Amino acid sequence: MFAARVRANALARVRCRQLTADPNINLVLRPTRQPLPRRFVSTSPTADPPQPSIFRRVVSVAAFGIVFTALGTAMAAAPAVPAVREVLNPPTDEETLSMFAPATEHEREVEDFIQNHPLTIAMRAKEEFAEARPHLKIPPAYRDYNLTGGTLMGPGRFVVPPVTFAEQGGKSLVSISYLGDELCGHPGIIHGGLLATILDEGLARCCFAALPLKIGMTANLNINYRAPAPAGSYVVLKATTTKVEGRKAWVEGRIETLVGEGETPLVLAEATALFVMPKQAALMLNVYPTT
Repeated sequence: MFAARVRANALARVRCRQLTADPNINLVLRPTRQPLPRRFVSTSPTADPPQPSIFRRVVSVAAFGIVFTALGTAMAAAPAVPAVREVLNPPTDEETLSMFAPATEHEREVEDFIQNHPLTIAMRAKEEFAEARPHLKIPPAYRDYNLTGGTLMGPGRFVVPPVTFAEQGGKSLVSISYLGDELCGHPGIIHGGLLATILDEGLARCCFAALPLKIGMTANLNINYRAPAPAGSYVVLKATTTKVEGRKAWVEGRIETLVGEGETPLVLAEATALFVMPKQAALMLNVYPTT
């Protein structure tokens, strides 16, 4: 029994000598300070890269917001640039006379009649009057939002822009128009509300030049209708400024038929009105010219 144990111990010592002879085993049993070659990727967690501060992130977002907002504003405002230029540089009275070109045979007929009528020729001979087509001073971008300069202008309505003669200093005014057959109340008769609109606008335009800032708003308008106005006819508005006090101007006028020399016109409507220059008149002048 004892002999068997001795032999077993001897075999164990022999095996230990064989194992320690292997260099790889020796490295494991006796680790050195030299780093082992890495054959695999380490799966140990690594430190995260530094994140930008909250302040830097806020500044970056704000910068992008400002840039894109500016670009969007510039793109949205681009179409309005021509309209702004037209507001700042409205056409002169003389320039408006060449801004309308008849597009149809009916327009040419109406235009020729007005341009060659004895009243038109007589008014042109008066040096104290300036001829113009004031509705054409409204920038095209705004005309769609203007009643007499856009909505009521065109075939069947105001077939051609009215021709106006304004006396210097806002003393008096004469305006010639053609009223189409689409402006009726009763069949064949021009709506009374349209005649009121013509009187309101015409009397106001008459006194504008007499007010300090050349603009006024209707404070009172009294109308007396004298006769039905037939559709498809030429009419004349005549207005006179009767009194001016500070921001107030009183005007009277009438609409009558356009007749030939020696004929007596038929008075269709008469009116008196009071116009007051608003306190914010300086701002209103930036919308579009009124004279």
